[in-house]
Amino acid sequence: MNTEKLSNRLEAVTNYIPPGSRVADIGSDHAYLPCYAVKKGIVPFAVAGEVVEGPFQSAKKQVKMEGLEKQISVRKGSGLEVIEPGEVDCITIAGMGGALIASILEDGKRKLASVQRLILQPNLSAISIRTWLIANGWELIAEEILEEDGKIYEILAAEKGEPLKPYKNKEQGLLMGPFLMEQKSEVFRNKWIGERENWERILLQLGKAAYSSETEKRKQELKEKIKMAEEVLEK
Repeated sequence: MNTEKLSNRLEAVTNYIPPGSRVADIGSDHAYLPCYAVKKGIVPFAVAGEVVEGPFQSAKKQVKMEGLEKQISVRKGSGLEVIEPGEVDCITIAGMGGALIASILEDGKRKLASVQRLILQPNLSAISIRTWLIANGWELIAEEILEEDGKIYEILAAEKGEPLKPYKNKEQGLLMGPFLMEQKSEVFRNKWIGERENWERILLQLGKAAYSSETEKRKQELKEKIKMAEEVLEK
């Protein structure tokens, strides 16, 4: 992967960036995504944010090597603290767990007033992001699921709007994704068949455990998830 050819998942993220927007890529690593977006003419300006010293230095080196210092500002800091209010209108956060992405958005909420679009690519627990979006007035406008190098990734794009609009069944939608449930791609089906089988294995093990209220609660949660997955997969 380089600034000319991104990984499939990162290229898919850039497909949701509105042309001409000013973007902040949080957790930018080598700044490949902002460099690619600027070089392809998708955006005129980008912030590459990185909290870890090593990747921060790698991003600075990459941007300098590409001669993009005037268009890409590489900044060290945690989450959205690397941007000023009103500075960007699109934020990308890719390659982290969903709970971490949600916490970054929560901690930096005051920076989101001028932001028109969020593009989020969790490695797991997309439900954490969907839950945060609903609680904070962001409406999912698109979702994508893809497999790369044996791993499954989801991409969620959101804008300010009616947070419950995409959801026909809120609980199922939070877990599995309202748009992904409609599309039902092969990758989607494979993911949830695998998840269902894993939940069934755990449920079988819990059935052999000594009784406790916590165990019974966990069993009920698993049964509900299995039921939701089966309803979607069998349609």
